[in-house]
Amino acid sequence: MTKQHAYITTAIPYVNGLPHIGHAMDYMLADVWTRYQRQNGREVRFQTGVDEHGNKIAAKAASQNQTPQAYVDQMHGNFQNMIAELNISATDFIRTTDPHHVGAVQYIWQKLAAAGYIYKSTYEGWYCQGCEAFVTDKEAAENNGICPDHQSPYQRLSEENYYFKTSAFSENIRQAIESNKMKIVPEFRKKEFLELMKDGLKDVSISRPRKNLSWGVPVPGDDTQVMYVWLDALSNYITVIGYPDRSEEWQAFWPANVQVIGKDILRFHAGIWPAMLMALDLPLPKVLLVHGFINVGGAKMSKSLGNGVGPADIIPHYGVEAFRYYFLRHVPTQDDGDFTWEKFEAAYNGELGNDLGNLVQRVAKMVQSYQAGVIGDAPQAEHDMGPYRHFMESFAFNQAMDEIWQIIRALNQYIERVQPWQVAKKRTKDPEAEAHLGEILAYACGTLLQVSDMLRPFMPQTAEKIHEMFASGVVPSQLTPLFPRKYLHTADPRAPRAETQGK
Repeated sequence: MTKQHAYITTAIPYVNGLPHIGHAMDYMLADVWTRYQRQNGREVRFQTGVDEHGNKIAAKAASQNQTPQAYVDQMHGNFQNMIAELNISATDFIRTTDPHHVGAVQYIWQKLAAAGYIYKSTYEGWYCQGCEAFVTDKEAAENNGICPDHQSPYQRLSEENYYFKTSAFSENIRQAIESNKMKIVPEFRKKEFLELMKDGLKDVSISRPRKNLSWGVPVPGDDTQVMYVWLDALSNYITVIGYPDRSEEWQAFWPANVQVIGKDILRFHAGIWPAMLMALDLPLPKVLLVHGFINVGGAKMSKSLGNGVGPADIIPHYGVEAFRYYFLRHVPTQDDGDFTWEKFEAAYNGELGNDLGNLVQRVAKMVQSYQAGVIGDAPQAEHDMGPYRHFMESFAFNQAMDEIWQIIRALNQYIERVQPWQVAKKRTKDPEAEAHLGEILAYACGTLLQVSDMLRPFMPQTAEKIHEMFASGVVPSQLTPLFPRKYLHTADPRAPRAETQGK
């Protein structure tokens, strides 16, 4: 990879349900990093996609009297639609049923087998179909025999499977994590995983008998076995960029600079995935960026509680830019966050509508009223970008947005202090007032242009509108409010909400 190339990935969700806010967080965090890198002159590959194999998919398809392939052909578009609705600048979308991916995964299997890292053995243990994962007796006991994520009992299975020698790489993986060769962000997630693997990694099952898993990639040379979903799914990060046959392409971008994942799948990405890469003699990803979950009013989202909320509940009322703003600023990048309609409405009206929207409108109108729309050429102050860049490069995106809002609020305070409307009144009597007014407004416009540059990774449409308003040196005659004020009269998103536009 050259310094001009960069690669970021997101986890690939199962298509047996509709996309939700957790998926949106993956996409948006990766999009922020991608847009920031592109601003700094790098060519970025940005992978998204879906996982279309496994028993969950087959079961869902059967419940709808469809073949698995027909079912995934119908469902994958939901995720592509969300990516488009969120204005995500991804370059790639992979489906694990893609012929290239299937062939590449079989090649990976054969390479691992030839290197002596695959063997066949009988396994007996606890299995969660919802996670598509086996758990240890200790984990099953700690959870009282019930998967905490899916609230369903573990199944006791005994079957002959192929295994991958993950244990052979335990020490090398530990060293890579401890030395930050493969950096886990945030630090407390790194410590959690190191504690989890303190006794070494266990070998993992990478296949299941066809009689128990019918929908998946066939194991090369053994028609009785189908690949277990994790080996298939994890491989997508390299197959989507052309591994193994398009060598010039994948070698230009691998290793990934950043892999964005939720905290619930860290152990697969910090354990099995680096072991696979080491066995294939490929470099490790540089950073695993681990985000948390989003609660609603302090409670975990749950179908039974009816408290789920998604992009489709918010974007039609408030727009994609407000959606991106709330979840990128008010949800910590590296930890759990919380959503309520009251918090969202306060952020929309107070921070977007008042702090930013009214500020932009106010400055533009003053330039129109006092200078016929022409922005003066007075020197424009540059704000310190150091803290913003520090937070962007340390993956604390919500704190980077806090820095932007400090500049926005400081500009509001500056305007209140210098009162350009009072300076304008003095122009007929004080010749210096004209120049002073020009300096004030040029400073305000210049600051807003800098704000637009900083906002571009987070709110690209808003950033572009601000840029178009001030960059040419002439403010357009027609001004449209960035965030028309809205009022919420109920905390229930399914109930009708009155909306009123203000100034």
